[in-house]
Amino acid sequence: MQNHGTEANLRRLPSLTGMRFIAAFIVFGFHINAAGLWPYLDVPFRQGATGVSFFFILSGFVLTWSARPGTPPVTVWRRRVAKIFPNHVATWLVVLVAAAAVTPATALANLSLVQAWFPGENVYFSLNTPAWSLSCELAFYLAFPLLIKWQMRRPWLVASAATIAIITVPAIALTMPGPLEYWFVFVFPPVRALEFILGMAMARVVQQGKWIGVGLWPATALFVVAYVGSWYLPASFPYVAGTVVPLALLIPAAAVADLTGRSSPWRSKWMVWLGTVSFAFYMVHQIVIRVSEKFLDVHAFPLAAALGMFVVSMLGAWLLYRLVEVPAERLIKGAPRPAPVTPASARTAPPADRRAA
Repeated sequence: MQNHGTEANLRRLPSLTGMRFIAAFIVFGFHINAAGLWPYLDVPFRQGATGVSFFFILSGFVLTWSARPGTPPVTVWRRRVAKIFPNHVATWLVVLVAAAAVTPATALANLSLVQAWFPGENVYFSLNTPAWSLSCELAFYLAFPLLIKWQMRRPWLVASAATIAIITVPAIALTMPGPLEYWFVFVFPPVRALEFILGMAMARVVQQGKWIGVGLWPATALFVVAYVGSWYLPASFPYVAGTVVPLALLIPAAAVADLTGRSSPWRSKWMVWLGTVSFAFYMVHQIVIRVSEKFLDVHAFPLAAALGMFVVSMLGAWLLYRLVEVPAERLIKGAPRPAPVTPASARTAPPADRRAA
């Protein structure tokens, strides 16, 4: 395969943007299913927490893909803070004002995105539950300027080592008490950083022209099989290990499809627009679900309730994106005002518990 090198670095990967929404949507479905709303949601969404694994691998891929030699670490950190903190702080305030019963220390840990480092569920899943994954992401971002200094001349070796480590983690955790095992496998930032490093290695694979040629559709089929089948794995293997290999193939396969102009359903105008607002959707959906459960009889009309929560979550996501994410990111980065993102105008927008994700 041709080396995509520096030229590839300058190209957008719209399919990865579109796929972000699919990952956010299956997390939404996972939380709907966890609420016991409708039994028919169990099979398609019981492994929906896999969407978080997609985000972690994708983060490593995208940051490596867009990295420029000589960029100061402070610049990298400012850009990532501009991306995640505005939406996080806004949703943190909403949940806090809505009478969340947490201690000041827990609220502060959540606000500062260090909650995933604490093994208590009442800490790492406190306030706006999905923010635990941002706690991991922040750790990845802080480490990225150091990690990117690796030349990764053998990215497949790095990818293989990271994959073996990820698959080994649940075996190591077998001796831990149940709650600690879950936190160690699914929440603990150094363990989840293995997925981020895997994503970095896969970006290098594509950039160096070392991709093995797996197409987007075979990679998608492999992921679907693993997504459904991983539920039947023992112990903590379903959480991450069961789908890590298909995800590590799917993301670069989509990137290569964009680079070579091959067919991809994820780079349509609508999918790119949905992917652009997917982070805001991820941050508001659990709030919508909790409020709906508290004030409405969602079990009386479960399908209508699920659809309603999705529509309200999308509306909240659009408002959060337009009123908070875009202006705050522009202010922090000092970047020029972006053109409005709509389904009609979207082209190639920039990439990026058992009970909770």
